Amino acid sequence: MGEEREHESLAKIGPSADEVSHELDIKVKKFLRGEGANLEALKDKKLKGQLAIREDLYGKSAIAAAKAEKWLMPSEGGYLEPEGVEKTWNIRQDAIAAEVDISSSRNQYDIVLPDLGPYTLDFTSSGRYMAVGGQKGHLAIVDAKNMNLVKEFQVRETIRDVVFLHNENFFAAAQKKYPYIYNQKGTELHCLKEHGAVLRLQFLKNHFLLASINKFGQLHYQDITMGGMVGNCRTGLGRTDVMKVNPSTGVVALGHSAGIVSMWLPESRTPFLKMLCHRGPISALAFHPTNCYLMASAGKEKKIKIWDVRKLDTELQILPRYAKTLDFSQKGLLACGTGSFVQILGDFSGTQNYTRYMSHSMVKGYQVGKVLFRPYEDVLGIGHSMGWSSILIPGSGEPNFDTWVANPFETTKQRREKEVRSLLDKLPPETVMLDPTRIGTMKPTRKKDKPMKEEVEAAMEVAVEAVKGVSLKNKTKGRSKPSKKASKKQEMIANAKRPFLEQQIKEEARKKQKIGEEVELPKSLVRFAKKKRET
Repeated sequence: MGEEREHESLAKIGPSADEVSHELDIKVKKFLRGEGANLEALKDKKLKGQLAIREDLYGKSAIAAAKAEKWLMPSEGGYLEPEGVEKTWNIRQDAIAAEVDISSSRNQYDIVLPDLGPYTLDFTSSGRYMAVGGQKGHLAIVDAKNMNLVKEFQVRETIRDVVFLHNENFFAAAQKKYPYIYNQKGTELHCLKEHGAVLRLQFLKNHFLLASINKFGQLHYQDITMGGMVGNCRTGLGRTDVMKVNPSTGVVALGHSAGIVSMWLPESRTPFLKMLCHRGPISALAFHPTNCYLMASAGKEKKIKIWDVRKLDTELQILPRYAKTLDFSQKGLLACGTGSFVQILGDFSGTQNYTRYMSHSMVKGYQVGKVLFRPYEDVLGIGHSMGWSSILIPGSGEPNFDTWVANPFETTKQRREKEVRSLLDKLPPETVMLDPTRIGTMKPTRKKDKPMKEEVEAAMEVAVEAVKGVSLKNKTKGRSKPSKKASKKQEMIANAKRPFLEQQIKEEARKKQKIGEEVELPKSLVRFAKKKRET
């Protein structure tokens, strides 16, 4: 009896077999590649067999992916959960460090280098490596997982920004006169003199384009695979150091001193989108990593605004605070940094309504320059005037990583294969657009353009030749004389030319009408204008 009761209690604790199978069926449907082929309608036995084998493989892969997601992957990331009247933004880093494991507690540190700051930083797409740059010329690459220093060197020039390229082997630094590209060993590979004195750098990983904005307001796009300059245009909106790329679409956004945010494509001379976001200068921009239409902007009038770029008439939310730097995490948390204070906002309702989640105060006197979430980790990197720091933000990173996209544990062989595969999958600059779902769709039909003069003349000659080749019937009573046949031919040729000549006359009349509609001239030039004849 005791054993039976024990089995019954264990059965109540765990889910039943029917519930598990139903949940797996739902997940399998999610991973299936659309509906299966209708094999009954096929008559070709060879094709039918090939498709049957392929459909079987699709089903097996979907079942394997569903089981892996069910049993191997955590369902969701964890957040701080307060008890009673406790508030999450009152929980300090010391309290978090006391509750987490040893490997997570190692991500809490402060690197103090007061003589070489302020510092800026960047992470690779996998979050494994971090590049830091001090304004006094200090550059370093750090293995953020093992906390090992890979390489550091001094360039003896001002460093304004650093950014990793497609992997940890290459990174670019915006120095005093030009941007430079270095490898992981600190060797200078390229000096990009065409970019000039660059203030900000961004890398479009799917298109292998390095984008930069210099102190003269010129935006440059350079292809790092072939070395060619893809785009070079003047913004015409003054000097700016606020620049951000949308990771989902590749669109580059610039924030200007007039409160305008402009969005650019690599091959455009003018911005395809301009929106007045603030009444003062723009201080920071950020794009959501998964929602390609969600953007956050901060202005110097002490307001942070959340935007949907498809609806430019009004903002989604206005937050009354100032931010010098902004960044979205993989799970949608928004970090705001200003002065010696960092605040984390969260959208826990899913309605783009951001509220306070966490806060962190730096040592008095440390001025925050840049905040950046580390991918696939609950970590926030902070570059400030005295060095750089790292703090724990529970729930900020994606708990499940895809090794085909970003693998923090990849080997040298895997990195080489990934580099070759990404080069083969490289997207052309024309695919950068605000709505990426348009790629692969049909182009809308346009009205047929007017034919050119040469095309009209060629069509008229073809019609005339066709008429000349017509043989006339012989008629009686003198109606088949050569003179009669010649006049008949001339009449047929004139009839063939008539529609083309009539169209030409109409176009000339339309042009004369446009010329006749004169624009009102200044008084000093009226006497030189031709007077219209009075009818």
